[in-house]
Order: sequence, then structure tokens, then C-alpha cells
Amino acid sequence: MSVPTETVVVIHGLWMNGAEASLLRHRLSDEHGYATELFQYGTFDADFSTNADRLRAFLDRLESPTLHLVGHSTGGLMALVALQRRPLAKPGRIVCLGSPLRGSIAADQLAKLGDLGAAMLGPTGRQALLGQLLQRYEGEREVGVIAGSMGIGAATMLGLLPEPNDGTIAVIETQLPGIKAHLTYPVTHTGLLISPVVAQQTAFFLRHGMFNRQGVPDGQIQ
Repeated sequence: MSVPTETVVVIHGLWMNGAEASLLRHRLSDEHGYATELFQYGTFDADFSTNADRLRAFLDRLESPTLHLVGHSTGGLMALVALQRRPLAKPGRIVCLGSPLRGSIAADQLAKLGDLGAAMLGPTGRQALLGQLLQRYEGEREVGVIAGSMGIGAATMLGLLPEPNDGTIAVIETQLPGIKAHLTYPVTHTGLLISPVVAQQTAFFLRHGMFNRQGVPDGQIQ
């Protein structure tokens, strides 16, 4: 079996197993020509740092000469941390989808529930979301971020998040100094995984290192 020239590693968010990213992976593969791999981790099995190290080891086992990373929610933060700690010699880019790069207001509120909130966040969520792990992205790879602005979700209904937000993560929480490009598009947090426009923009950034300004009439690119 031949080795793909380029592979996209998809990293899921908290409490997920990657099945929710199946449509995104299908589009990246069938419509845009990328081989994809899924990195899975457990929210409750290990802390964020350990999972980031496991992601980095996973990348070492892949044979493609070019490796890209696409992370949804906490998965995007994990991609940045893993490669900032130990850069990968192979070329590639990173796209973060609705990723809490500056911490999470919703997680902070959940933590106020005490032991119950801490248990719900798990060791990965507590380390990743309470506070701000990165003050600036200083890795070698170009990073694009796509944030949702359709604020439908539990955190919005509870009045926890500033506008605009995707129902789980506020747009401001996705903006980190050092990233190359930022796109806001009217989808929910889960909608980032099923939107054909988000998939197109993700593939475009992986290929060109920028978002396609002609392809987001309802979005905002910075």
C-alpha cells in the first residue's frame, strides 16, 4: 500500500471519540484529496499534557512526508501545544475549529460546581480550559482558526458567553496572538464539523496558508 503524499490528522474535542468528525474527514478525503487519520484520546483517562504528548508520538508513526493537523474544540489547542513543545520536521499546517485557545468561560463556570464540575471536565478539560495555557502561538507552522458565530447551545442559554459565540466557545476565546489567519462563520460549535463551507475553507488553508475570501460571503476573515 502506497504512502499518501499528504495526511491530515483530525483531533476531536472533549467528551467525544471522533465519530462526530466523520463527515469532515469524508469531505477532506473525497472532495479535497487528503488522506486522513483520527487521533483519539480520553477526556478522563489522562491529563491534557499527557494526551498532547501522545498526539506528538502518534505523528511520529505516520509515514506521509507532509502532515497537517485539524483540531475541533480542545483538539485544536492540543495540536498547537503538542507541536510547540516538540516541533515536527515534516512540513504542514494547522487548522483549529472552534478551539478555546484562550481558555473557556463556560468551563470556568462549570468548575464553580466544585467536585461535580471538576469531574465533568475530567483531567484533560481541567488542565486545558481553566486558565490560559498559551499566551501566544510561537510554533513554526502556519495556523488558521475558524470560529462559529451562531450562538445556539447550553452556555448561551445560561447567559455565560460574550457575543459572538458558537453556543460553546466565544469568538474572542479562539483569537490568539501568533496565528496567521482567523475566519468567523455563522455556524454552531457542532456545525463547524458538518458545514461544507468550513470543510472547503479548512482544505484551502491547508493548501495555501490562507482562507479563501471569495468563499465566505457570510463570514469575516482577519
